[in-house]
Amino acid sequence: MEGPYRSRMVGCANEKCSRLRGTKLVGKGNQRQVEVVGQKIYLPNVIFRTVRNHTPKGKPYNPYEATFRVPHSITKTDIRSYLSAVYGVKTTYIRTANYTSPLRRTRMGLRPVGRYRTYKRAVVGLVDPFYYPLDMEDMDKVARKEREAWLEKFTLKGLARWRRYELVRTTQSGSKSWRFTGHLRRDKILQAIARRRMITRMEIEGIKAEIAEKRAAWKQILMEKVKSYRI
Repeated sequence: MEGPYRSRMVGCANEKCSRLRGTKLVGKGNQRQVEVVGQKIYLPNVIFRTVRNHTPKGKPYNPYEATFRVPHSITKTDIRSYLSAVYGVKTTYIRTANYTSPLRRTRMGLRPVGRYRTYKRAVVGLVDPFYYPLDMEDMDKVARKEREAWLEKFTLKGLARWRRYELVRTTQSGSKSWRFTGHLRRDKILQAIARRRMITRMEIEGIKAEIAEKRAAWKQILMEKVKSYRI
């Protein structure tokens, strides 16, 4: 198969493989436009933060009610449609309240310097119950001990790391190029350096083997590989 027929077949195959998926040509004659096939999907770009319901002391938690913190621009209709379309949650009522944070002033209280974050609180009534994760007061003795042990371990680790950071920061005061890498002991620093050198050596050996294979097979060697190997 040679000649114009072969070139036409190759052109049709290339056009079919390189066509843009999800579109079609609409129009008659020379005036043809590209139109997207299907329906456009608009994803939400807002953040709904779930918080615990306000429960007075001595009263049970209400599972048929949920509390969210939403942006000020969100309305009740937006909240109802968002919960229904994204999570399939059916709502009965929605109550909103705007929270305006107080101004932050200077130490002497002479002039305002800014404010904290403001938000809108939305209390939503639910058809199906939703149980928020238990608080420390609502747990049994076994779960409470496990949670307290985990919190103590997590807090002690964070406190030890903060102490190490402050120790190094105070001793390295005045050094502009210093940054905390997570290691303070000399043996740990040497192990990290040796680990990085080993990774670099392995990468260089891999690039050398790849260049040798391509050279033996008479294949093209990219200049980026040669430059990285030289570095």
